[in-house]
Amino acid sequence: MDLKERARKLKIDIPAVFLALSEKETPILAKLLAGITIAYALSPIDLIPDFIPVLGYLDDIIILPCLIALTVRLIPPAVLVKCRNHAEGLWVDRIPKKWYFALPIVLIWMLVIYLIIKAIWFRH
Repeated sequence: MDLKERARKLKIDIPAVFLALSEKETPILAKLLAGITIAYALSPIDLIPDFIPVLGYLDDIIILPCLIALTVRLIPPAVLVKCRNHAEGLWVDRIPKKWYFALPIVLIWMLVIYLIIKAIWFRH
């Protein structure tokens, strides 16, 4: 499998893992690991900060795909196929059909920006 194929598969597996969280057939351990994986994928905080040369991107290149691969192994195959099929249908012309899934992340970022501005602006 070449790099482009792996990237395409990863692009489908991340939403598929998220969708597997809501399936009742998904085991508890898989749901727990899926939650950690999704939180890590969406988190602005990395295990190794990106500003550290070379090492900063290792978590994006190694840790996240490993978490996804481990989570995918724990999800039952039938559930995973259903979630992958659903994940492929989430994108229409590169725009998500269900854009409101991004609202919690946008709200968290707005809160962080507000707190930073408040800390700087009202600093005495």
